[in-house]
Amino acid sequence: SREEDETAALIGRFLDTYGIQWQRSGNNIWASNKNFDAQKPTLLLNSHHDTVKPNPNYTLDPFRPLEKDGRLYGLGSNDAGGCLVSLIGTFIHFYEKDLSNNLVLAATAEEEISGKNGLEALLPELGALDCAIVGEPTGMQMAVAEKGLMVIDAEVTGKSGHAARDTGVNSIYLAMEDIDRVRNYQFEKTSQWLGPVKMTVTIIDAGSQHNVIPGKCQYVIDVRTNDSYTNEEVFEILQNELDATLKARSFRMKPSFIDHNHPLVKAGQNIDCELFGSPTSSDQTLLTIPSVKIGPGMSERSHSPDEFIYLDELSDGLDKYIKLVEEFGKELDCGNKENFKKETSL
Repeated sequence: SREEDETAALIGRFLDTYGIQWQRSGNNIWASNKNFDAQKPTLLLNSHHDTVKPNPNYTLDPFRPLEKDGRLYGLGSNDAGGCLVSLIGTFIHFYEKDLSNNLVLAATAEEEISGKNGLEALLPELGALDCAIVGEPTGMQMAVAEKGLMVIDAEVTGKSGHAARDTGVNSIYLAMEDIDRVRNYQFEKTSQWLGPVKMTVTIIDAGSQHNVIPGKCQYVIDVRTNDSYTNEEVFEILQNELDATLKARSFRMKPSFIDHNHPLVKAGQNIDCELFGSPTSSDQTLLTIPSVKIGPGMSERSHSPDEFIYLDELSDGLDKYIKLVEEFGKELDCGNKENFKKETSL
């Protein structure tokens, strides 16, 4: 992440070999199908070309691709290189065809750090979009909901004093009461696909030396929101429940959900995709249009030492993406494209 300059250039050169006109914004590469028609609905094909830093337990060179025993090893092979190259292949397959919808390909940066110079910065340049396929390793099953992420910094104020005397108000003890509420709090609404909102205290910091009662205690709450609440609503509930002063680092990583009657979901069901709710976050959280998350590879391999993807997962992923786009077009042809465009653009 933030070092994607050369991979962006590589993707651009690859598209050149197919005569595809592409554009670059920062380290993001994007292109539209040759016969783009603004009167048609537009489907975004998006995945990312940045990676996390190599896991320290690598035994192979993370930067040297290795094919062995039906696997392709290398940093980012599973997350999300396999998804991205399969989506690029899908875009190339349809590039010159006359479709019921437009296609926009976006190979974006900074996904792994939720950076603001990736998809979020590119979206205003892509024009009107109606729905999206976000490429992440899901075993080519379709995530129709994804948890959002909100990180909250909390601070509890007590009163400093000497530890040997019965003076002061220990901020750690006050924070412990808050943390117990976080641990046991049950939100009223539960999502069909994502279950309850999940909260975890992950960092705590207080005190300066052993004989001083700490006057301040800071802790961090990792909140995974579901589609039953907005991030802002969850934050307001916590403000009312906790004694600490709270500050959300951001509200931008939103939970998502797409209706089962959406043509993109129906297209997935037509090719026997299993539907599920995803607990992990991706660039899907930055989209305000209906979207699904689907791609070759498996989530549990992401960020692991000696990361790999099976070669047949790549070929199967390409085939299934192509079928998904084809079925999406058929679903549009069965309905009213004008109504679809108006409804999904709200």
